[in-house]
Amino acid sequence: MLGEFEYVLITAAAGLGESAYGAAIREEIEKVAGRNCSIGALYTTIERLEKKGLLKTWMGEATAQRGGRAKRMVRVTPKGVHAAKEFYEAMMRVSRNASWATSKPGRAS
Repeated sequence: MLGEFEYVLITAAAGLGESAYGAAIREEIEKVAGRNCSIGALYTTIERLEKKGLLKTWMGEATAQRGGRAKRMVRVTPKGVHAAKEFYEAMMRVSRNASWATSKPGRAS
């Protein structure tokens, strides 16, 4: 099963689609998840997920905005989509009786 940060990273990359690369994924995680993300943790996790076959990376074209540097592009593989769905479904199952689960109105917090 994926770890929580792995799930967040895959989900952010999937949401960015063709625009997914390191800095954009980092910004998305910080904006949407509300948590700091070091560039080291990001790329370590990307490498780990690529070794597992859950992500594919390649070097994109160099851009003037980046001072002529290329972007490391990221794509979620079908295996990565499957792993993310399994993680999400497991979290939904384990949370179903939790007091904070939104599907349980009237439960104590």
